[in-house]
Amino acid sequence: MNSNESKSQGQVPFHTQSEEEVLKRLETRKEGLSSGEAAKLLEQYGKNVLQEAKTKSLLGKFIEQFKNVMIFILLVAAVLSGILGEWTDTVIILLVVILNAVLGVIQENKAEQALDALKSMSSPHARVRRGGQVTEIKSEDLIPGDIVLLEAGNVVPADIRLLEAASLKTEEAALTGESLPSEKKAGVLEGSDIVIGDRTNMAYMSSNVTYGRAVGVVTATGMQTEVGRIAGYISEEENDVTPLQKKLDELGKYFTFIILGVCVVIFAVGIFEGRELLDMLLTSISLAVAAIPEGLPAIVTIILALGVQRMAKRKAIIRKLPAVETLGSTEIICSDKTGTLTLNKMTVEKVHVNGTTKEAAEGLEGTPGGELLLQAMTLCNDSSIDEGKSPKENGRNEGVKDPQTKSGKAIIGDPTETALVDYALSIGTDKRDLEKKFPRKNELPFDSDRKLMTTIHEVEIGRYRVLTKGAPDVLLSKCSHIYVDGQIVPFKDEHSRHIMDSNTMLANDALRVLAFAFRDEQQLPTNLSPETTEKELVFIGLVGMIDPPREEVRDAVAICRKAGIRPVMITGDHRDTAAAIAKRLGIIEDETGVLTGSELDKFSEEEFAEKVTDYSVYARVSPEHKVRIVKAWRKKGKVVAMTGDGVNDAPALKSSDIGVGMGITGTDVAKGVSDMVLADDNFTTIVVAVEEGRKVYSNIRKAIQFLLSANLGEVLTLFIATMIGWRILEPIHILWINLVTDTLPALALGLEKAGEDLMSKKPRKASSSIFAGGVGIGIVYQGILEAALTLLVYQWAHTHYNEGIAVTMAFATLGLLQISHAFNVRSNTKSLFQIGWFSNRYMLWASLISTLMLVLVIIIPGLNDWFGVSHLSGLQWGIVVAAALAIIVIVELVKLFVRLSGKGKNWD
Repeated sequence: MNSNESKSQGQVPFHTQSEEEVLKRLETRKEGLSSGEAAKLLEQYGKNVLQEAKTKSLLGKFIEQFKNVMIFILLVAAVLSGILGEWTDTVIILLVVILNAVLGVIQENKAEQALDALKSMSSPHARVRRGGQVTEIKSEDLIPGDIVLLEAGNVVPADIRLLEAASLKTEEAALTGESLPSEKKAGVLEGSDIVIGDRTNMAYMSSNVTYGRAVGVVTATGMQTEVGRIAGYISEEENDVTPLQKKLDELGKYFTFIILGVCVVIFAVGIFEGRELLDMLLTSISLAVAAIPEGLPAIVTIILALGVQRMAKRKAIIRKLPAVETLGSTEIICSDKTGTLTLNKMTVEKVHVNGTTKEAAEGLEGTPGGELLLQAMTLCNDSSIDEGKSPKENGRNEGVKDPQTKSGKAIIGDPTETALVDYALSIGTDKRDLEKKFPRKNELPFDSDRKLMTTIHEVEIGRYRVLTKGAPDVLLSKCSHIYVDGQIVPFKDEHSRHIMDSNTMLANDALRVLAFAFRDEQQLPTNLSPETTEKELVFIGLVGMIDPPREEVRDAVAICRKAGIRPVMITGDHRDTAAAIAKRLGIIEDETGVLTGSELDKFSEEEFAEKVTDYSVYARVSPEHKVRIVKAWRKKGKVVAMTGDGVNDAPALKSSDIGVGMGITGTDVAKGVSDMVLADDNFTTIVVAVEEGRKVYSNIRKAIQFLLSANLGEVLTLFIATMIGWRILEPIHILWINLVTDTLPALALGLEKAGEDLMSKKPRKASSSIFAGGVGIGIVYQGILEAALTLLVYQWAHTHYNEGIAVTMAFATLGLLQISHAFNVRSNTKSLFQIGWFSNRYMLWASLISTLMLVLVIIIPGLNDWFGVSHLSGLQWGIVVAAALAIIVIVELVKLFVRLSGKGKNWD
């Protein structure tokens, strides 16, 4: 709404204004708006919801399928066939075109239904203060000026300027890409150009409150929020055509020129020879219709659909059919770090106790101070173990995205604290048992200023234990003793140096380090304050945590590199964290390949386009940076895939060649703009998808080579025969050959298995022709072979038998030649003996059925009269079969020459 914009847009940012200025600007007060004011303003501002992109109607989706050069040519061919009176041709062509459109629409609808099933609920309710009373309302009814109360477990329902904040932390990974929760305060910030991740006095729509509580005033709702702004940006992006669509359009243009050329030449020759004008016009049009591979669009669509089905079984949901093929040509995968390359779950990785740093997996049993450290980790901790209640019940997201922790328990709370409890559980220490044994009696909540948290527990009657955790440098200054070898000894300088060296070592591994200490008291402290409580502590140890990489991703990255694909990490996290994770995954070897968002801002578009190849990791970036990175790679002519799960990833997902969203942790916005959604959020599935895409494109090229070489054979046969004056084949013969030989063998080629070396080859260039890699050469010489063998059989039969037998033998030869040739096209370089004659059972069944359909119209009485063919003798069938098999022998010799010459290394 414009009124919303007038209060929140184009003015001084809210984070730079004081509490009084914010309330005055929003025309509200700390007691909240009255019910009457709220109702009036709701009409003015509208609902607090994001506008969903307009979905196409069923009719719109159907019409969209016809926007293709090849489809247009087919429709023209159908009209011309009708003009010639060949209504069977017209009906078949129209059926093919309609089937192609229906399959496309069905796939889009199936993908949308699958995505709907993946969508999770957002925050349906919000607690607000209205007229001085706290009440719960639907979050969609929030308006700017509402006073909202937040606590741990809430989803922030709108953009909010904080007025009060008590140890508040919000997890903003979906918006900023930063995996660790952001600490929030209510004070005024300096600088209007502060990035979202550093605006500590603001809470943003769709982020999760993981710790503490707060009171704030709504500054923006719906499309005026930061999330809404990104959603609006997405809607402005244009959809580019995929490489496959470009190639098929290219193919359509080739055919337009070829068909026009054939028509003009035949028509001109006929007129020159004095033939009837109408007869030559009809002959030219008949040849043009014969040249059209009417089954090609449907075959391509079905091959893609089969690929989609295979991928769906492996957790990859394709929203649009061409996305399968696009993945196969991917050269760059720009991936968000949090939740995609990593688990999006803080995990304890190393511990330093009793003077030694060790791997967390080794456990603490028998280690002096280990039991004390576990007590401090679990008791000085506000997270809790879920007792069975779903974390997302009642529309509340409790800060746990993936309950599959090391311990197998769902733990609610701040990710850092849940990591400590989870680690303790995994080695046999249950927070619930310790809380019963050592009940909490008092506490000093975490404060970002002092960087410490303290709890006090009753150990036994008359004895209490103070447990403190916090930043190592701060906590050490509060310690007077250290726990070593089961003894409490005075804290010395060498102890401090050793601990800080260990802290530095852990920090260099990009671990987040917490320190722990304790002190026993005979009485429960009454005057509880940081000055009196957090002093003279006994140092216990350090704990290093990180959001770890997914175990399987390193192997996936290695496969990408072998396949010539460059993985690029883009994250909102800090430089050190991003670099450490990237090194572990094998994305970079050193930090020279890391660039931050602020460094990127210093480059002009032209400078960055030149330098983009120097960097594989981008840290502390904004949504605009992600789009710049994707577009810079695309300017290099690269096919770019972008993976991501957050709202902040959505613009880049949209602007990439193929956007890959996450189905589980992904936001609805991210999934909505993606071409493909990973149902398991597993980066390895992307590699599977790339392999499947390469296989699909390879098989589509095989189908195209088969269909076009067959059609070229038909056109050359008719063209040469017409020039000589032979009446070799009738239109019904061409139609039947196309029907029985084009469809099933071409589909069987679509089910050809991938070669073992498929993922060891570099991706094909987006600019490379569909006829590259031996396909164009194969189409030409194989089409010539088919025509030559057919004409030779006809010429021999014409000199030895009557016209009817000659036509029948030509008809049978051309049909069987195409069926035999389907086996040749399975590889342009490998011999059938290498591939295995029976390795594609679909091809065997397809050739058998197609052969039967061709032979039956010749041998069944009555049916052969309708087709205008005659019975053949054993010798005649022998000549036909020999000619049909000859093409396999000749092509095998050509393949042998290609292999020996070394010219076909990258053909298949």
